[in-house]
Amino acid sequence: MTAPVTATPADTRSTQATPMNVKLKVHPVILAGGSGTRLWPMSREQHPKQLIGLLGEDSLLQSTTRRLDGLESGYPLTEQLVVVANEEQRFTTAEQLRTSGKPTRLILEPVGRDTAPALTVAALSIAAQDEDGIMVVMPADHAVTDSDGFHAAVAAGVQHAAAGHIVTMGIVPTRAETGYGYIRIGAALGTPDHAHATDNEASSKIGAHQLDRFVEKPHLELAQRYIESREYWWNSGIFIMRASTWLKAIRHFQPAIYEACAAAFAGGKADGDFFRLQRDAFSASPSNSIDYAVMEQLGTDQSAASGVVVPLQAGWSDVGSWDAIWDISEKDAERNVGRGRVMFEGATSTFAHSEGRLIACVGTQDLVVVETADAILVADKSRVQDVKKIVGRIREDGGLEAANHRKVHRPWGNYDSVDTGERFQVKRIVVKPGARLSLQMHHHRAEHWIVVRGTALVTRGEERFIVSENESAYIPLGVTHRLENPGKMPLEMIEVQSGSYLGEDDIVRFDDTYGRQ
Repeated sequence: MTAPVTATPADTRSTQATPMNVKLKVHPVILAGGSGTRLWPMSREQHPKQLIGLLGEDSLLQSTTRRLDGLESGYPLTEQLVVVANEEQRFTTAEQLRTSGKPTRLILEPVGRDTAPALTVAALSIAAQDEDGIMVVMPADHAVTDSDGFHAAVAAGVQHAAAGHIVTMGIVPTRAETGYGYIRIGAALGTPDHAHATDNEASSKIGAHQLDRFVEKPHLELAQRYIESREYWWNSGIFIMRASTWLKAIRHFQPAIYEACAAAFAGGKADGDFFRLQRDAFSASPSNSIDYAVMEQLGTDQSAASGVVVPLQAGWSDVGSWDAIWDISEKDAERNVGRGRVMFEGATSTFAHSEGRLIACVGTQDLVVVETADAILVADKSRVQDVKKIVGRIREDGGLEAANHRKVHRPWGNYDSVDTGERFQVKRIVVKPGARLSLQMHHHRAEHWIVVRGTALVTRGEERFIVSENESAYIPLGVTHRLENPGKMPLEMIEVQSGSYLGEDDIVRFDDTYGRQ
């Protein structure tokens, strides 16, 4: 991590084309703060869809980190990723980003404020070192199946962004979709005057359009009229622009967002793998999306920037709901998609995903069935947008299933709540090699640890001792303790808690390697 540098006032300049002798750089920006409630029960608040392998072994975030690899746009591509993520998911996000092998600046949002503030702090971070750097802004929770098509569209978009425009990638619609925002395209555009030569021949064949206007998610009848007019494209949520262009636009259209983000960035600080924004300043920012904050304004006010739409034909999906997963997945002869332990008998157009138990679908049609350790979803494929309503009801009822899976990820490993009863709870705990839990104490519960694999180093009061496989240790109520894995293989153990209160908030931390309170 590099210490923050105060951004130069690039945002106050007029937008203009860059001369041929000035070499701009392309910066990958990933927005990773989404919640993905429509993909419940796989996606949860504390482990949302971008961190899950919904389409394969890699998570959506991990796939996004490699999306620009091999891009040929006529401008050099920087290696460093700029990722903006929620503080509560910082450890899992950082762990997954390490697999990319790329240097990363991980900016933490102390609270969620939607995509416009997230992009603004990313732009401030880039502008501090490269004020005119071209940002390719990608949501962490989308899927792209055609890398060559994606690179061609991005390369075309970079040319227009270099000329000072804000570029949005539009998807030519294939159906009347009510879950997407739409873009009305304007007049066709030629190649910018100062465009750089690129080896990507396909990009030269992609025609851009002026941005006429952004429109909100329509009802079905209106969406059908959009499709028939051929003037409206889906909004992909992928944007390309100079950092200075975005900062000028956000300051012009949303000065309160700009001022709050500038103060949060200036007052932020590096903390290990993370850059932490100043909490109070960022919390003061209005919550707003890129679309509402800026893009909708460009149709009527182009004094700060103008909008350009570039078509994206690359097997794109926002992976926003279970029918979208079904749509882009490989299907059998009856158009069924099965993952995990799934059997179909006389079923058609059914999506079934099992995390463990066998799912048998007999005579089903247009259904979605998703099984996890603690919840099962059964939904008509035409109603999957309403899954978020179920999540809201679970949250209102105080149910734990909205926020966490039964298996909860921690920076030191994970735990799985195997069984719970009156005055007891059983967990399966896995501690990564070299990792350790905080030095802590509980007011209301005692704990009994049984090691089933590996070796545990236990601190209990003034004692420190080793617990090997098939051995156990007892931690009385009120005694300070710590669990560590000194070995080179994962430590697996069973924890039995007993007491009058077993909630996770009954933890008093005295020392923590990961900076938790």
